[in-house]
Amino acid sequence: MNDDGATGTEQTTGKAPLVSVRGIVKRFGDFVANDHVDLDIYAHEAHALIGENGAGKSTLVKMLYGLLEPSEGTISIDGEPVLLANPDAARSRGIGMVFQHFSLFDNLTVAENIALALPKSRDLSDLREQVLGFSRRYGLTLEPDREVWTLSAGERQRIEIARCLLQDPRLVVLDEPTSVLTPREVETLFVTLDKLKAEGRALLYISHKLDEVKRLCERATILRRGKVVGVCDPRAESARSLAALMVGASIAEIKPNGNRAPGPERFIVDRLSIVSPDPHGVDLEDISFSVRGGEILGVAGVAGNGQSEFFDALSGETPADRADAIRIDGASVGVDGVDARRARGAAFTPEERNGHAAAPDFSLSDNAVLSLHALGDVARRGLIQFDRARLAAARVIERFDVRAAGPQAAARDLSGGNLQKFVVGREILRDPKVLVVNQPTWGVDALASAAIRQALVDLAGSGAAVIVISQDLDELFEICDRIAVIHEGRLSKPRAARDITREDIGMLMAGATAGSADSHAH
Repeated sequence: MNDDGATGTEQTTGKAPLVSVRGIVKRFGDFVANDHVDLDIYAHEAHALIGENGAGKSTLVKMLYGLLEPSEGTISIDGEPVLLANPDAARSRGIGMVFQHFSLFDNLTVAENIALALPKSRDLSDLREQVLGFSRRYGLTLEPDREVWTLSAGERQRIEIARCLLQDPRLVVLDEPTSVLTPREVETLFVTLDKLKAEGRALLYISHKLDEVKRLCERATILRRGKVVGVCDPRAESARSLAALMVGASIAEIKPNGNRAPGPERFIVDRLSIVSPDPHGVDLEDISFSVRGGEILGVAGVAGNGQSEFFDALSGETPADRADAIRIDGASVGVDGVDARRARGAAFTPEERNGHAAAPDFSLSDNAVLSLHALGDVARRGLIQFDRARLAAARVIERFDVRAAGPQAAARDLSGGNLQKFVVGREILRDPKVLVVNQPTWGVDALASAAIRQALVDLAGSGAAVIVISQDLDELFEICDRIAVIHEGRLSKPRAARDITREDIGMLMAGATAGSADSHAH
């Protein structure tokens, strides 16, 4: 590994960098998010920017894209210092960005969404033909006249990429671009990215999926607590060694609970069908499964195939039309709400941590009240027991190594990974009999991911029934006993994790029936 953080490639190739960052500092009050960061990015290069949550990656790329202004330091393009006062300035200098979260209008067409992101001065008369030409050139099928609400997550991401590339960037910044894609869509994306490199463009690639970093990138700059701690060739490292470089410590392997044995059926879903309240949502159709105590059931699927509706039905946010459609420890709870299900010993962690699992402007102790009040732990006779709430939050902070100023810290002040540890830990420390968690480690670094996954395994080992909805197949294979796939609101029959392959899951995620997936594998 090279510790100078900047000059390794230039020394070996003699090429000058396309984009050079020198001594970049970004302060927010007394907090230093980036601390004298140096970074060089070259044409024809895929360069990874990796680090744990809160390491300063997002802050750095926001300065490259003109969303933030550096407190100190310089950004140069082709050796010339530049001032990137806003995204328009960054785009005019050849810097484009594909964001992690899609910013699309569902009721508009593909072409209309692309037009909204292009400069007003641009002639849009032949935009439809430009989109079709882009599709042929990069092998990413786009239908200009399709309305966005009809598209899969992978198709929506192609729109984001098209919007970026139609502005002819020289540097493309990609922030967690594969988080909602099937394995086949990931490989299609990488074929496109390889073509972009071959054209002479540079890629700055941010991802927690280190196997992808190894597949795509020639160099990786590692940030830790705002500082560059090294530069390496990720292809010469293992995913585990890269994770250790990111966090400054080795990542513990998940330890299975040797005493875990299937117990009684604790959570049963029987012929559950629900019409989504969202006009562009996904209806659930005839879903049946059960989970025993001591077992983890994984639910895979591409984003937008009913995961949100599935979670809302299991949690009680959207009640079923029959009480016996869902049973917890034998009690019919299908028409009950969230609090009634919590009172039966169930716990729930939704996907969106800021705004759904936690109120951003509330303190952590107040956020503890949000899910614990129904149990009498922190509220009695309608009155909040503030001391108990602070104690509950402090327990989560200590047990799950949540890096926060204390129970009174606002949820919005935590990094994504630390807030995720808090909202998952808040439910696990209740010692629930059933836990349903949606995307438990989405956007979370390797160390926090390992801690959360181990806690889920330990909870199942104590006799709880655990349901993990996740788009991360590595995660599901690491911790789950059985895996099912949700596609267009239907759930495949759960199969033992040891008996199902990634190819099987990929086919089911793409809409194949269980029978055709089996015949493909065998």
